[in-house]
Amino acid sequence: MRRPLTGLTALALAASLVSVNACSTNTGRGAIIGAAAGAAVGAAVGSTGGSTTKGAIMGAVLGGAAGALIGRRMDQKAEELARRLPNASIERVGEGILITFDSGILFGFDSSDLTAEARSNLAALANSLNDLEDDAILMVAGHTDATGSDAYNQALSERRAAAAATYLTQAGMDPAQLQTLGLGETEPIADNSSEAGQSQNRRVEVAIYASEEYRQRVQSRVGQ
Repeated sequence: MRRPLTGLTALALAASLVSVNACSTNTGRGAIIGAAAGAAVGAAVGSTGGSTTKGAIMGAVLGGAAGALIGRRMDQKAEELARRLPNASIERVGEGILITFDSGILFGFDSSDLTAEARSNLAALANSLNDLEDDAILMVAGHTDATGSDAYNQALSERRAAAAATYLTQAGMDPAQLQTLGLGETEPIADNSSEAGQSQNRRVEVAIYASEEYRQRVQSRVGQ
């Protein structure tokens, strides 16, 4: 059921993304950012746009009729998550979903202890995904800004990812659905020289994509 973490740096696939749902292009929190499915898959690359989480999602892309079925299911789930997680950004990527939480929503400064708001958000996430059962894999990735040493930031990102994943299992998710990854300060999305940029870089991402078993079932159903 679980996809191994080995070879993550080769998971991502270059693809031309085909929009199937013009939900929204609003980049605000709680909005669905873009939509894509049925991608035409190209050569394997290390990550998508420098993002390991997006690379993991693209590594599970099927394309064709099977990918379109998975994509439609993810469209519906992304819309639900946008309603239930107003403090997170929800992005449709390939045939999956990328959720980004500002770490300030989940943790106190320099801490891996979940806040009350974090527990509420993660419980809502788990409840929203309960109908996917073992059809989906969640990769939970922690990120930090560049303040402090590389080693400290790496360890902090790992602790935060593990704390979020542990709470998701306590909220009812199957541990076999979850993978955790600490990326430290290695994948910034903003300039670390400003406080605003550092705040954006301190985040937890949750990549949601179809499990191998689910992809095989869908392929068999459509004869792909």
